[in-house]
Amino acid sequence: MGKEENLLIVHLSDLHCGPKLQKKMLQKAIDEVNALSPDVVAVTGDLTEEGLFEEFQEARRYLQLLKCKHLVVVSGNHDARTTGYRLFPDFFGDSSSAIEVKDKVIIKLDSSKPDRDDGEVGYHQRLWLKECLDKYVDKFKIVMLHHHLLPVPDTGMEKNMVTDAGDVLWSLVSHKADAVLCGHRHRPWIWSTGDLKIIYAGTLSTNRLRGFYHNSYNIIRVEDKRLSAKLKIVGEEECDLDPFCIKTFKSSGDPFDTCLKFTLQHESASSCRSWNRSVFCQRSSTPKREARALFLDSVLKSVRILKNCYIPSKSLS
Repeated sequence: MGKEENLLIVHLSDLHCGPKLQKKMLQKAIDEVNALSPDVVAVTGDLTEEGLFEEFQEARRYLQLLKCKHLVVVSGNHDARTTGYRLFPDFFGDSSSAIEVKDKVIIKLDSSKPDRDDGEVGYHQRLWLKECLDKYVDKFKIVMLHHHLLPVPDTGMEKNMVTDAGDVLWSLVSHKADAVLCGHRHRPWIWSTGDLKIIYAGTLSTNRLRGFYHNSYNIIRVEDKRLSAKLKIVGEEECDLDPFCIKTFKSSGDPFDTCLKFTLQHESASSCRSWNRSVFCQRSSTPKREARALFLDSVLKSVRILKNCYIPSKSLS
């Protein structure tokens, strides 16, 4: 057997093209990815917000800017909305297939279901998965799907996992998959179960951030059948993709400022409620809807948590 070929993968997820897309953030990420010249860009779903034709067009237009040898894309739950499941294959091909890259294989699974937020791989797709894993027994095997197979910390109540996650995990472990790439929760993370690594990407270009208040993607290297992964913050530095580094990560900027920035982008100062607490009191005016005040209140609570988690030496005041 010849020498193993190294593989460089950039793992993106949850672009959410549409009204919530942060275009400058996405373009910055694309420029960074192109500078890496990866072998593969793997996109684990939610390219669109509502599965609309114009959103698929926008997603394809951005992804066509990527300079890579292989672009591999799977569908997410948002892509299956509004009959988007019928459009996805026309824009990005079959969401359930296997692609050989060098001496590795990438197996795509479709966990999305029309107009459902949770996911399911299903009996027939699991049978096909096991056949693929057995067929490529001598290759390094990477499986892609949108939904997560195990819960992720700091993401709230768990309710939108893969409904047959136990069966899928057993198929992966018993048939010796090496890695799983997924998204969905907008939170970078990594779990290991036996020899199987399950790698989660955060959201690339929306401000719907959970527990980790930075847009990000993953840089994955496979060398001699050994996988290593880095977490890359868009526009900033990278760090090891492991739970401790993620939980203790401090960016070059203040995460409080990051959270405040995306909050004020979402709600312009002219529509904010006049507060008598925190920084919002200096940047707000009379509310048009009480809902905006509730939104800002929830964000303020998140910021308090963020300050305690990432920069405990500073007070919120």
